[in-house]
Parts: sequence; structure tokens; C-alpha cells
Amino acid sequence: MKKILLLLTVISTLQFTNVSAQKTFTVDGVVLPRTIQFQNKTLSLNGAGGRSKLWLGSCVQSLYLSQLTQDSEYILDSATEMAIRINITTSIIPASKLTQLIHERFEKSAANNMEPLRYRLEDFKNMLGNQINEKDIFKIVYSPIDSSVWVYKNNVLKGKIKGNDFKKALFGIWLSNKPADQKLKDQLLGK
Repeated sequence: MKKILLLLTVISTLQFTNVSAQKTFTVDGVVLPRTIQFQNKTLSLNGAGGRSKLWLGSCVQSLYLSQLTQDSEYILDSATEMAIRINITTSIIPASKLTQLIHERFEKSAANNMEPLRYRLEDFKNMLGNQINEKDIFKIVYSPIDSSVWVYKNNVLKGKIKGNDFKKALFGIWLSNKPADQKLKDQLLGK
């Protein structure tokens, strides 16, 4: 009888734990999934924040990693799957302004390594598109399998950009020692 009671307790605890696990999070009114799938890998939400200076308060950004960490250097140097998800929450930013801000922050992140990245940065900016609307969702995903950054807009693959060096400079916009927004960096790292 004791074994049956213990078994029922364990089963009900497991069911309760499974039911109560939070599958989404809400940040500034945007519902974010706890996980996203990429190439048969599960990436988990590491952190999220909104109203970044980089985006003039018009989006919520989230960082998904294959291994959760608060170590930004590890993330930048890592050759593992990772993603930045950008949910646009207002339509006040012209695409040209967004791409100019990315260009400026990217140059700062790349520092002395900008010249070999210049053409790839132009390709990346073109993948963002000429028009950005409220509720657009960008996913910038790094794949170590082909050492490429995959760019999605509203779940449509816009293209890929080769190079771990490009990934490091791009993710460095948010995670480098001199990020575009320190508060957002801390939020992405779950601090």
C-alpha cells in the first residue's frame, strides 16, 4: 500500500510540474516562447528586454542559446547555436534608420576587424528589407554546422551570411564589452 501511495504521489508531482512549467514569457506586452527550434536543436530563452536605445524603444529583443549562460564572452566566442529574436512593437522606424543604426553599432563591435566584414554587413542589411512594420519578427540565428548567420523575417529565410567572425561582430552589438545598451545586455544575459 505504501508503494502504491508513493507511486501516486510521484506521478501527480510530475504531472503538476509539467503543467505548471512556463511555456511563454511576456516582455513589454510581447509573448515570447520559452524555446525555439533550429536545425533539430532546441534553443532556450536566456533573457529578454525591450525599449533598447538601439531600436528607439520600438521592439523587444530576446536571446536564445543551446546552453544558458550569463557569460557574454563565452557566447561571443562560442561555436554553438544561438539566436537573437527581435519583435517590432511599433512601426515608427524607417528601415533606413534601422539599417544605419545597425551599421554604426556593428562597426563599433567589429572594431579593427571591420574591413573583411564590410560586404557581408551590406548583405545583412539588405536582408532586413526596405519596410519594417509593427509585429514583424526577425530571427538572427547562428548555425555552427555551416558557420553562418541565418536571417529570418516573419519566419521566411531571407539569406545566410558566412563566418564566425561575422556572428561575433553581429552578436557583439548587444553582448560585447561596449554594447549598444548595457541594460539590454544585462537583460539578455538574464541578470
